[in-house]
Amino acid sequence: MKNLIFINGTMGVGKTATGKELQKLLPNCAFLDGDWCWDMLPFIVNDETKKMVVDNISYLLNNFISCSVFENIVFCWVMHEQGIIDNILYRLDKYNCKLYEFSLVCSEQTLISRIKKDIELGRRTEDVIERSISRLKSYFEMDTVKIDVSKISAKEAAKIIFEYIIHSN
Repeated sequence: MKNLIFINGTMGVGKTATGKELQKLLPNCAFLDGDWCWDMLPFIVNDETKKMVVDNISYLLNNFISCSVFENIVFCWVMHEQGIIDNILYRLDKYNCKLYEFSLVCSEQTLISRIKKDIELGRRTEDVIERSISRLKSYFEMDTVKIDVSKISAKEAAKIIFEYIIHSN
């Protein structure tokens, strides 16, 4: 049985950093950041590109699932609505997978501070702050395991996820 681990959260909360740290802890682990599946210029969000990115994500996750090398598959992305998660899961051949769903959450102050650091480093633009804050509350309402990362590092968040997976198997 493979472990399929979804990590969601708003922009700037630390999904990618946590996923990369978790990948180091889990044996035979593939890591996919959903943002990689639509890294494009100009960045256009419409029905066509939304469909494309979900197709890309589903294709890659199914390839990781079908590959005998991988025991663990970590996927992170901004999935602020249950329908996004459901749409991806519907497309996956997950009969031999145990699914884990985590939401990284934090305080507004922590989120603003992290995004501002990313802006200073040229990784994000100022408009991300408002969009990210507006989505933050939705993660508290999702049917996922919540991890408050307000006062912990990505490495510590990854250890929490790792322990959760190890103890539930």
